Amino acid sequence: MSDLKQEDTEVVIVGGGPVGIGLAIELGQRGIHCVVVERYTSPQPIPKGQNLTQRTMEHFYFWGAEKALRAARTIPREYGIGGLTAYGTLLGGYTYDWLQRELVRPFYFTDNERLPQYATEAVLRQRAAEIPEVRTLYGWSAEEVNQDVDGVHVVIAKRGGDDRRVLRARYLVGCDGSRSLVREQSGITQIRTDHDRLMVLLVFRSEGLHQLLERFPGKSYYNVLDPELKGYWKFFGRVDLGTTWFFHAPVPLGTTKENFDFRLYLHSAVGAEFDVEFEHIGFWDLRFATADTYRKGRIFIAGDAAHSHPPYGGYGINTGFEDAVNLGWKLPAVLQGWAGSGLLDTYDEERRPVFETTARDFIERAIAADRHFLDTYNPDRDRSMFEREWEARSSGAKAEINAFEPNYRGSSIVWGSPGSGCSALGSHRFEARAGHHLAPLLLSSGRNIYEDLGQGFSLLGLDVDERTLQSFEEAAKQLRLPLKIIRDTCDAGRERYRARLILIRPDQFVAWASSDSNADGAEILRRTIVAG
Repeated sequence: MSDLKQEDTEVVIVGGGPVGIGLAIELGQRGIHCVVVERYTSPQPIPKGQNLTQRTMEHFYFWGAEKALRAARTIPREYGIGGLTAYGTLLGGYTYDWLQRELVRPFYFTDNERLPQYATEAVLRQRAAEIPEVRTLYGWSAEEVNQDVDGVHVVIAKRGGDDRRVLRARYLVGCDGSRSLVREQSGITQIRTDHDRLMVLLVFRSEGLHQLLERFPGKSYYNVLDPELKGYWKFFGRVDLGTTWFFHAPVPLGTTKENFDFRLYLHSAVGAEFDVEFEHIGFWDLRFATADTYRKGRIFIAGDAAHSHPPYGGYGINTGFEDAVNLGWKLPAVLQGWAGSGLLDTYDEERRPVFETTARDFIERAIAADRHFLDTYNPDRDRSMFEREWEARSSGAKAEINAFEPNYRGSSIVWGSPGSGCSALGSHRFEARAGHHLAPLLLSSGRNIYEDLGQGFSLLGLDVDERTLQSFEEAAKQLRLPLKIIRDTCDAGRERYRARLILIRPDQFVAWASSDSNADGAEILRRTIVAG
């Protein structure tokens, strides 16, 4: 290793997909030098990871990439990006709206978005190239990772060449996918749950399918419940408007590109024949995997390297981005000296339970619920009973959207609910609750609170005595903690947030909320950066 060319940096990120580049942008904008190692020179043209939530789009706003991302959209905005669930076939007559993320729009600063992952990656790469602190090595792969008490060493190699070198850094983050080399070589183990299902991914062109589905205006993805598949979906999604599609569905074990009639499978899922021109046929195993820890010393994992699950509901890429943002303020806090290294343990404390509950309470539960419904109700046996239950499922789909509210209410660094843990299960409310995402608010200045948040912590004071705000300001200086004070007299804010003082973390989650003007600012701020 000593004979290889060496390069020093603060953080090495192995894996330059959306999560890795998102993390690099987060770090770079906070003044942290990082190097991204990515084996592909350009994004791979497979249209996965399409649904970007309102929360994810808040990240793109703060990364300075929201406008560019929306401009890269492949489906005209006026068309809509909603979803639909159908019984039997897409044209079978029983449908309801699915994954209606617009129902929780009032609780977020931005609208959600939909575009292929490769388009998202291209926007992120462009933004990363604008940040001097971010260095990208495309066309390079990591071969070996190790760590000692002072830092990490990563041996990397140029793909298709003989060039090898060593990157030395304080910390390493593996964003290198479900088969993560970083995870394996650091000794982080996984819990895996196999569903013994082989899945196919088809990418194809068809103008005829677009014409058939014009009866469902504003829909971009379609989930078909087939009784024979026992709760596993046939899932269509638009890549663009009118031409290109993708399709996920179970296929028999042992299926290959040559021994299965994929065209007939598509026709049976839709309930009609249409033109099909295949662009890609690939396979994947339906399984869930969760790392036993997201940190091993100076090495961290994020995104699919830390957790993976079937692409049901668009949770994967959004969960990965939230990993990046959570770790993306904690690493700078330690590297810049305003927090101790113990803060980094809260990355695992906060993020791992959120994925575990996402997998268990949303994805796996949905598969089981669909299986029960399909086994129990059938319009050919009892149409009226089937239709009553079908209508009930439509209402349940709306409730699920409200219930998916990742939060850190039991985290050791928020003033929330000790012992309650962190979870994806919650409820959307405007009240400022410790450990929960901050809902937007129009200030008396006419600006949204999100437009005034600082890069570090922010303290919103709504008609609060100046001495109280100054006490927090002085405490922050003593702790060297970056804090922006936002003063306002907004009556609607006091009513909506149910608090006059709200401390907001760099990731836009509430650390503390109260109306107590005698609160101890030093104690409150210290708790937010020192795990208790």
